[in-house]
Amino acid sequence: MNHDDMTTDALTHPGLDGPSTVDVTDDRLAKLKKFNLVMGALHLVSGAAMVVLGNDFELDVSTFNLNGPPGTPITDGTLQSVVGVPLAWATASFLFLSALFHFIIATVGFSKYSDELRHGRNRFRWVEYSLSSSLMIVLISLVTGITDLAALIAIAVVNVSMILFGWIMEVVNAPSSRPWWTPFWMGCIAGIGPWVAIATYLIVNVDQTDADGPPTFVYGIIVSLFLFFNCFAINQWLQYRRVGKWSDYVYGESAYIVLSLVAKSVLAWQIFANTLI
Repeated sequence: MNHDDMTTDALTHPGLDGPSTVDVTDDRLAKLKKFNLVMGALHLVSGAAMVVLGNDFELDVSTFNLNGPPGTPITDGTLQSVVGVPLAWATASFLFLSALFHFIIATVGFSKYSDELRHGRNRFRWVEYSLSSSLMIVLISLVTGITDLAALIAIAVVNVSMILFGWIMEVVNAPSSRPWWTPFWMGCIAGIGPWVAIATYLIVNVDQTDADGPPTFVYGIIVSLFLFFNCFAINQWLQYRRVGKWSDYVYGESAYIVLSLVAKSVLAWQIFANTLI
């Protein structure tokens, strides 16, 4: 590659100023294959437990009809249920999604997964997260009391945007290069949106009704999952800052896998313990 080609690549992909591949041995890939199979099995068993042991409790998704033109007093409006979300199946769904992607990675998609890792990325991860974490944040919103259909759609789409910024961060930054941080920080801005909405909704509702607010377990879900969601961002930050063990891309990949299992399990079993038994 001549100097002009390198300049063009650097302008098109800001992170392409270092080695473009990661040295991943066949032995490490074999271990990752087994690791994904084990993690897939754990997600599958956990999801099955939600379905078998859970009850038929549902949370309604709603719309609000003003019953008149804009400006009609809200007190004249009516709240209507659109669909009931069976909590056991909804909780199992994000566990089953993770199980599915782990099994795909460890079987028919393993060759592609290996190639992705050698290029310092894993687009399988971002596709799965865009689905599973968006379902998780919608469930957290429902448990908090946000039931409006439009609000839930907006929260899900904003969360998908956050995940896609993570995808872009990996695709445009080559391994061992000087990272271009714009996608990361934009993802952080998008990612904070749903949590601001949830926190504001809780604060305003408690203040207006002068009530005690939701049960304690709801606060536990919000705080614990907020921390875990941020751990994913911290993991990516450590990868691209190349801090200690995170200078090895595959170490960060393993951390993502563990974080995914822990975060999903924490949410699933908190919901199970407090609403599904």
